[in-house]
Amino acid sequence: MTSQRDLDMVHLRLILVSGKTQDFTFSPNDSATDIAKHVFENWPAGWEEERVSSPSILRLIFQGRFLHGNVTLGALKLPPGRTTVMHLVARETLPEPNSHGQRNREKTTESNCCLLF
Repeated sequence: MTSQRDLDMVHLRLILVSGKTQDFTFSPNDSATDIAKHVFENWPAGWEEERVSSPSILRLIFQGRFLHGNVTLGALKLPPGRTTVMHLVARETLPEPNSHGQRNREKTTESNCCLLF
């Protein structure tokens, strides 16, 4: 039988670049930093080749975007009681928001506008 507490929890399936996966369960109040710390402290046995030196370089990617440290699972409106897939990567720093798009705009001479008739 599933308890109400289990239904309120967020189930994450984390995928490494190598393709290895592991399931974890977190509170909606847990932040990306909390998750990185928990995973680092409970590093799965099958992930030994990918072990990192510090939880501070673990980054979560959800729907193609890096999650900054203070973002909680609840803020992402993830469905409680269901499994959500995220990627876990080792990266020292995060890109600035919109920096990739800005760089691309600076390199092109094309116009990004359109005309509607």
